[in-house]
Amino acid sequence: MGRIRPERVAELVQREVTEILSRHLRDPRVQGFNVTDVEVSPDLGYATVFVSTLETGEARARGLKALDRAAPAVRHLLAPRLGLREVPEVRFRFDESLERGQRVEELLRKIHDGEAIEDEEEEEKPE
Repeated sequence: MGRIRPERVAELVQREVTEILSRHLRDPRVQGFNVTDVEVSPDLGYATVFVSTLETGEARARGLKALDRAAPAVRHLLAPRLGLREVPEVRFRFDESLERGQRVEELLRKIHDGEAIEDEEEEEKPE
């Protein structure tokens, strides 16, 4: 019997966690989160679930905290769905790639339109 590849497990975990978040978790703080990607460790011991949301600031932080607290329940619900001897430990992380992509698009638009571009480091410095 061949080894189960982490990529295949990651695809399955992504599909199942998406359904679990949308149909089985009743906490309103996690309802706005979408699963964008999953990375599974080579030994299949850990699954890092990347999520995104339209929420910002404190609402996003509360939602991520709620997801962290729900991780054992998500793992428990995953067990019969995956059909693996050992179910990976689930860890939730916010996927910042969407925000970075939006920032790149904004910068490209400004360059195209000939607008001035502020340096992020200068914006963050207190005066």
